[in-house]
Amino acid sequence: MSETWIILGATSSMARAMARQLAERGDALVLAGRDMPDLEATASDCQLRGAADARAVRFDARDPSTFQAILDAAEGTVNCAVFVGSMPDQSLIDADPSLIDGTVMDSFTGPARFLQMLAPVIEDKGAGVVVGVGSVAGDRGRVGNYVYGAAKAGFATYLSGLRNRLTRAGGHVVTVKPGFVDTAMTWGIEGMFLVATPDDVARDILKAVKKRRNVIYTPFFWRYIMAIIKAVPEPIFKKMSI
Repeated sequence: MSETWIILGATSSMARAMARQLAERGDALVLAGRDMPDLEATASDCQLRGAADARAVRFDARDPSTFQAILDAAEGTVNCAVFVGSMPDQSLIDADPSLIDGTVMDSFTGPARFLQMLAPVIEDKGAGVVVGVGSVAGDRGRVGNYVYGAAKAGFATYLSGLRNRLTRAGGHVVTVKPGFVDTAMTWGIEGMFLVATPDDVARDILKAVKKRRNVIYTPFFWRYIMAIIKAVPEPIFKKMSI
């Protein structure tokens, strides 16, 4: 049976790295996002790397009318990796609260709505993997990015429930929580340390899929960093600027 990977947000650095690695092992790809010239260039590159097929399809997390065409483009067993999200600076959101709507749609509700449409496909076929890329920012609300963190926390909870549902039908869901990664979203942010490369994150994701892991932090040491951050008592934490 043939397999297809749908990659939502395929113009991101992490998504491109994963697409290249999937292409090199011969998988078929549906690369979905808003920047069609960029997606088409990635699709051509993936075909040269050995992908069974690679096509670009428009996807906008804020426009559900773009969702069905992506599902229609996938054949065989359908897997999906979600890299979609947006992270406006918290100061911009503080100045313009309307930015919350787009942040939540990009980082949580849009991808969740797409996955709700995909779930019956996985159940019908009795196979399929969903990779949901969240963030360590969702583990605890921090003053610097609490709106983005709240959206990713919601997405992580959604993925937990979806995992419970799809496991019963032979599917699987992996929740990925990256720390600092060298991407356009994090460019210029002060205070970043131990920054991972997109290729390293992609390798960690594919290892987690193979081992049917449930939740991973990448790089792995972020599990321990976030355990410490979550353990700080609230009276102390609310005075911290991290």
